[in-house]
This record gives sequence, C-alpha cells and structure tokens, in this order.
Amino acid sequence: MPEPILELKGVTKTFGGLTAVNDVSFTVHRGEVFGVAGPNGSGKSTLFNCITGIPFGPSGGEITFDGKRIDGMAPHRIFRAGLSRTFQKDAEFPDLTARETVALGGHYGAGIGRQALAQATEAALDLVEFEPSRRDMATADLSVYGKKQLMIASALVSKPAILMLDEPASGLTRPEIAALDGLLCQVNAAGVTILIIEHVLGLLLSVSQRLLVLNQGSVLTSGDPREVIRDDRVVEAYLGSAAA
Repeated sequence: MPEPILELKGVTKTFGGLTAVNDVSFTVHRGEVFGVAGPNGSGKSTLFNCITGIPFGPSGGEITFDGKRIDGMAPHRIFRAGLSRTFQKDAEFPDLTARETVALGGHYGAGIGRQALAQATEAALDLVEFEPSRRDMATADLSVYGKKQLMIASALVSKPAILMLDEPASGLTRPEIAALDGLLCQVNAAGVTILIIEHVLGLLLSVSQRLLVLNQGSVLTSGDPREVIRDDRVVEAYLGSAAA
C-alpha cells in the first residue's frame, strides 16, 4: 500500500473575487514522481505557493505533510520540515561560485554545522552531476543547464523529503531536457519524492508515475500519465474544442 507523504484536501486560493485554485485535492506517495500539468493560467504555480507558503498560503482547505498539518505554518518551518522547492525564475547570485550558491541554500537548513554543510554541498552537487571542475566558477559564467543543475542542488542540499520543481525544463534545448530527465530519475532513485510542474509534456510523461491536470484552478483529471493525456478534456484544455 503506497504511503502518503503529502495530502491536499479542498485547497482553495482566492484573490478578491478571483478563485485561482478551486477545491484541489490529491495525495503524493512517498518515493514517487508526481506531475502537475495544465495550460497557462491554470493555477499550477499558485498551487505550489499554497503548499510552501511562499509568498502566500491557501485561503481554505488542508495540507498535510508527513502526517503534520502545514497550512498556516511559516514558510521557513515548512522548509525545515523537509519540503524544498525551486521557482520558475532561477534565483541567481552571479558573483558567488557554484559551490557557494549551493552552500547558501543549505545554510538555512536545520542543524547543519560548517563541516556538515560542506559535505552536504558536495553531495548535492554530486547528485545533480555537477562536475568538480566547475564548482568554483561564478554562477554568471554557467550555461542555462548548469544554472538549472545548481538550482536543483540548492534545493537538495537540505536533504528534503519532497523536492518541488516549478518548470525546471524552461529554456532548455532538447538534449538538455533529456539530460534533465536522467538527472530527475537519479534524484528520485536516491529516495527523494518529487512533485513537478512542467509545460514540457514529454518530460512529465517520462519521469512521472502519476499526472494531475489543472484547468482554470480546478482538477480536470489525474492518474496514469499516458491515459491522462489521451483524455478528451485534457486535449480540449490545451488545444481548444474542435467545434470552436
């Protein structure tokens, strides 16, 4: 029986008269890669924000992580409980080296001393296959894919139970997306549960065990990724009605 690690029940987010996320419920199982798809404006990033509390929490509903309610919890406490995320726009410190950037992410982890932080930094860089020869390069000098590796390593350095990725394939070439595919499979194989938002459906289909599709803030469907993308409602949400 799959063990739940993240559960959402009736999660809603409103901004005045606008309902951006509407009564969303789903469960992520420990050890899986769970994908979230949907057309632009469907509420995907808003949903991520509600889960992590950055920059806001939900207006209603319940979010349980590892058996503990986290809706209404301060973002830094959610992070230290073991839930880490990336953002659509890469956070970059151009004057820091790659190693310093990842260490900065780990600095805010609970109970990480200097020696442990140095070890965790190298381990995170190893996990994303970031070459040792580039670790003292300034982040400004890295390729787009190198910065993606660094972003993911910075989220992994605190050793989270769940890694939440917001469109990590954005701006990548086809070969780089293929490399990212392998990287995510390796991270998952290391025991990290992954919750991923992505527009590149090929990547989601490759790495996800289950896929949920949002449309206009609500759950359209969820289940086996290959079956989900063949659902007529999903095709219509992305491409429009044939009769339109």
